[in-house]
Parts: sequence; structure tokens; C-alpha cells
Amino acid sequence: MKQFKKTLFYTLLITVSATLISCGVMRSSHYSSSAVQYLYPDQDDYIETPGIPRLSLPLKVGIAFVPEGNKKSQTLTERDKLELMNKVSKNFKNHDFVKSIEIIPSAYLREKGSFANLDQLRTVYGIDVIALLSYDQTQFTDEGLASITYWTLVGAYMIPGEKNATNTMLDASVYDIQSRKMLFRAPGISHIKSKATPINLSEQLRIDSLKSFKEASGQLVTNLEIQLDLFKDKVKELPTDYQITHKPGYTGGGSLDPMLVIFLLSLIAYWLWAQSNKKA
Repeated sequence: MKQFKKTLFYTLLITVSATLISCGVMRSSHYSSSAVQYLYPDQDDYIETPGIPRLSLPLKVGIAFVPEGNKKSQTLTERDKLELMNKVSKNFKNHDFVKSIEIIPSAYLREKGSFANLDQLRTVYGIDVIALLSYDQTQFTDEGLASITYWTLVGAYMIPGEKNATNTMLDASVYDIQSRKMLFRAPGISHIKSKATPINLSEQLRIDSLKSFKEASGQLVTNLEIQLDLFKDKVKELPTDYQITHKPGYTGGGSLDPMLVIFLLSLIAYWLWAQSNKKA
């Protein structure tokens, strides 16, 4: 009888343990930076009244990552950020109304720096507008029934029972610094799924994190190109909402410099004169 109770106890213990494991244990981690919290720190009820953007073409554009609120939860290295910013900068380089692009290191942006920090960047780098990059990434790890195999050393090393999901949103918000007005924004989204063993879980999550950021940045670049074209059309359609001026020497996309026009007309006139002399 005593042996029977002992056997029953262990049977129930194993059954309950297996049931709990099969239900799975969900773990998650979250990393983010917020453009809103950076620009409007501790001002939940504050409403910014932006002025009318006075855009002097061609523009000097800055690109920077918004500081993370918690440095300990920082998921992107400065090298990762630099790679993403260079990717975004290629979009701006394709447009004639952009004169130059400045990649701004994270050290120049203060946590909760607000527009006062952007004014400093405007002075230091001579930029007119800035593209603020922010992100939100959540990673989930689900231990399912396969985690029973981890009771053996071989299972922990060889059997990928950890199910991982990585969700990332990358956002580019373009602001005219002087007027405080957001000109346009473009998002990029990515969803990554993978499996890992407990031994290489951290490594796999890091790989998934970077892969998800790269996928999101690819989508962001595509959407940014669309938004740039839409913004050019919006400026033409709403002339009262945007004041556009041209810096000396800039004549706008698709137009020719007056001196170049005179030179071309002179060449045409000379060619016609030479042809008439040949016939004579």
C-alpha cells in the first residue's frame, strides 16, 4: 500500500509537470525609442502650434536616431544605426531639392532634448530639416512541449524547441526645425519567426533583432521615397501652407540656369549662321 501511494505520487508529479511544460512559458522583451517623448518630454497635455515652414531650397537635411529612454535596453549599436541612416540618406540624395545630408551621431542628441536640442543641431550642422528615426521592437519566446527534451544535456544543445517571434516598427519623421512642423513621415514594419535551443537562444534573438531591423528599414526606404514624391506635390498644391524660396544659384528641379540657356541659344544661332554660309 505504501509503495502504491509512492508510485501514485510520482506519477501525478510527472503528469502535472508535463502538463505545465506543454502549456508553455511565454517570455518577452521590449526595446523602443519615441520621437514624441523626445520632442515633447513630460508634456502629455501640451499641444504644439507649429508655424508655416519656410523652406529655402536646396535643403540641408540631417538624419539622426532618437535616444532610447533606457540605455540598458538599447538594442542597436552605433554601427547598426549608422548603417540604417546611410540607407535612408540615399533616398534624399536622389532629389535635386536636397543640397546635402548630415549623418548625426547619437552623442549629439540628448534624452528628452526637445526642439531646443534640434535648434542646437541646426546651428552646429547648418541643417534646415531633420529626419528623426525611432523604433519599437518586441521579441517573444515560447517554450512549448519540446522543452521536455531539455531535461537531457543533448536536448538542450541540439533540439530547437524555443519558438521566437520578433516584431519591429521603424519610423522616420521629417521635421522643419525652425517652424516645428512635421513635413511627412514613413514607417517600416517587419515580423520574424525562428526557433532556437536554450543554449543559443540569446544569439538567435540577436540575429532575429538585426534581421528584423534590416527588413523594416527596407520597407521604410520604399515608403520614404513615396512620401518624398507626395510631399513635393503637396507643396505645389498648398502654396499657402509652405513658403518656398530659392537660395542663390538654385533654380529648381527640371529648370535651366539662365546663363546656360543663353549659352545654348548662342550655340544654336552660330550653328544656323554656319549652315547658311555653307549654302551661300
